[in-house]
Amino acid sequence: MQQRFRGFLPVIVDVETGGFNATTDALLEIATVLVEMDDDGWLYAGERVHYNVHPFEGANIEKEALAFTGIDPGNPLRDERPELEAMRGTFQTIRQAVRRNQCKRAVLVGHNATFDLGFVKAASDRQNIKRNPFHPFSTFDTAALAGLALGHTVLAESCRIGGLDFDNKEAHSALYDAEKTAELFCLIVNRWKSLGGWPPPSNGEG
Repeated sequence: MQQRFRGFLPVIVDVETGGFNATTDALLEIATVLVEMDDDGWLYAGERVHYNVHPFEGANIEKEALAFTGIDPGNPLRDERPELEAMRGTFQTIRQAVRRNQCKRAVLVGHNATFDLGFVKAASDRQNIKRNPFHPFSTFDTAALAGLALGHTVLAESCRIGGLDFDNKEAHSALYDAEKTAELFCLIVNRWKSLGGWPPPSNGEG
């Protein structure tokens, strides 16, 4: 894994939020899916981690955002965790995976990844967490990758074009979207390998 992505470990992340402003709007869900590699160099989705997050004090939550996601903050069935607990638990799992794969840092993989990275960074800063495992600005964006490889940028349609199942009724759950984003990322990377794009030809070849 360390050789495939220049020492970075791809980690899929999806967040559900109370709006679009990472500084002021609530983080309501965070889900991560680790990427694993088999002995032949093929990627597949691994461990999942998911938290329903209790909004931080003073967080803004837009009604339109709740209508879009269907989230009911404060519902006891959500088993909400404090933001600090959710971020610490998420980061601990990622740091362990980084060490296990002998990588130097994680890189966030997301569908429109800058949105997810912005909320991850804002929550980390808000909770004064010093050891954020993610690269501060580099990402792998599956919307861009799918546009190149599959001719579509919407997650649901990209999955369907790639032959992956996608249930619109399950969409906008952080865990479901993270799982589908992970499947899509692995599909694209593996397809590139199957077409002969990886490993690249050595100097003097091709």
